[in-house]
Amino acid sequence: MKTYVIEESEKGQKIFKAALLKPKNISILNSELSLKILQELAKRPSCAMDIARKLKQHEQKIYYHLRKMEKAGIIKLLKTEERVGAIAKIYSVIAPYFVFKLFDDKEAQNIKVKIRESEFLNPFIKNKKMNCLIVVGSPDPHGKYAAQASDGSTAIDLALFLGTFAEKAKLSYKLDTQLNEKDLKENLILIGGPKANILIDKINKKLPIYFDVKHEFNIVSTRTKNVYTEDEVGIVIKMKSPFCKDKKILVLSGKRFKGTRAAIIAIVKYCKELNDKEEIFAVVRGIDRDSDGMIDDVEFLEKN
Repeated sequence: MKTYVIEESEKGQKIFKAALLKPKNISILNSELSLKILQELAKRPSCAMDIARKLKQHEQKIYYHLRKMEKAGIIKLLKTEERVGAIAKIYSVIAPYFVFKLFDDKEAQNIKVKIRESEFLNPFIKNKKMNCLIVVGSPDPHGKYAAQASDGSTAIDLALFLGTFAEKAKLSYKLDTQLNEKDLKENLILIGGPKANILIDKINKKLPIYFDVKHEFNIVSTRTKNVYTEDEVGIVIKMKSPFCKDKKILVLSGKRFKGTRAAIIAIVKYCKELNDKEEIFAVVRGIDRDSDGMIDDVEFLEKN
């Protein structure tokens, strides 16, 4: 179960991740040194030795507080590093907010914000405003494959979905043939296969799930080594932009129209089931539940 803090004002709602603490662990935060350690970890993940140097404290004293806070669920072990023949434990703060529950009460009603979905859509939608550029393939023959994109129509479902999270309408899309260097510095949502969208073809080799252009554009997962050949299979990828290190891209793609539609349906119907990791990827297969010849649901074949 995930915990969040919602701040509501006249300007709207702000949502922050929070960690739920047991009341008995609250006393750990009474220590002035513990709070100073948390402040350092809030700046960047660190080990006991680094924090001890910053705070001018004995390293074992820092370790003592780190172990107590880790046990209480206030911090977590992020990774280990080898330093001068020893293993350093790198810790990070679990969340910027900590809450504790004294008793169960009635749930708040009419909460407007879909928290998990908003988390996934960040930074593409920020402060209830579109903060990205949607890129669809041109319907005219273009690129090295001289392909005509037909994915634009299925992007309508995505646009309607995104509209429920944005307060103001904004012209936020371009054809892949219309992009310039300035556009590539934005957060991008890329729709379509590599044949129809030249931008996806350009970054194909950098994707954790990519298209094998030498073998009928089959989808290949670098994680599982699985190869997907069906037209109904699509991919969902959220990752750092290869064009701008401070931006992100969301790839919704398939080797054919059906696969791209499956990827978009995965976002529209199951966005909250995707993890909130730095990099997110999934493979989905489109399903025609009502047998009307149109994909209307998906199953996840793999996701991180």
